[in-house]
Amino acid sequence: MEWLQRHMPKMVLAPSFFAVLLFVYGFIAWTAYVSFTRSRLLPKYEIEGVIQYERLFESPRWEVAITNLAIFGILFIGIAMILGLLLAILLDQKIRTEGALRTIYLYPMALSFIVTGTAWKWILNPGLGIEAVVKDMGWESFEFDWLTDPDMAIYTVVIAGVWQSSGFVMALFLAGLRSVDEEIIRAAMVDGVSTARIYRSIIIPSMAPIFMSALIVLSHLAIKSFDLVIALTGGGPGYATDLPATYMYAMAFSRGDLGQAASSATVMMMVVVAIIVPYLYSELRTRRD
Repeated sequence: MEWLQRHMPKMVLAPSFFAVLLFVYGFIAWTAYVSFTRSRLLPKYEIEGVIQYERLFESPRWEVAITNLAIFGILFIGIAMILGLLLAILLDQKIRTEGALRTIYLYPMALSFIVTGTAWKWILNPGLGIEAVVKDMGWESFEFDWLTDPDMAIYTVVIAGVWQSSGFVMALFLAGLRSVDEEIIRAAMVDGVSTARIYRSIIIPSMAPIFMSALIVLSHLAIKSFDLVIALTGGGPGYATDLPATYMYAMAFSRGDLGQAASSATVMMMVVVAIIVPYLYSELRTRRD
């Protein structure tokens, strides 16, 4: 009986552990293996070297996807963090309507990216949304056709993504602002330091770990963005708004090119690892110190 009590936690966790080991890490390893084969519609298991990666980096569509990821990632992360910080500072002033505003800002996070993409597809549709409304108000020359413009369509994905995620960033930063020692703030105010300088020199620098956490979360969202793009633009016009995730899906399920899909998925995984591992290492080292 004593042996059973001692090992019961391990026995309860064992099925979940083995399920994760098989269906997460096992399939990651399988995908990486397939990326070194000539698999097409069905997997093949004869290793053929890095031919899939050579095809991948020679593909104009993959080049567009990587360029779009850089544009989307930089703008999405930068704008969401700046807007989230400004909203958090606003709410940190303990304004009367803080509860209502916090709910409004956080509401988009309750929606899936599919819903967000569909809603913004209607809003940005030249025949139904902003352009149509403004023209009905009398400005016949007004144009806002980014959704159908191959050069501007990626920026509509940025708009929808920022709208979805800035409230979440605000919540992180607001929690950080409220955790700063008030004695330090009071001492600075007694010394005559302005509110703007208190935020700039004392509060915001003390929130460096929260900035890093927000950066990691937003980077992860940017890299794996799929449903937002599919719902909003479908990857179009053409493949003008393709991201690596939509490229991988197209190769696997539309083109029947399993090896190419696996190679793109492996590259995406390596990018995520390159972001996550240094962060985890710094966190673990800080805790040991």
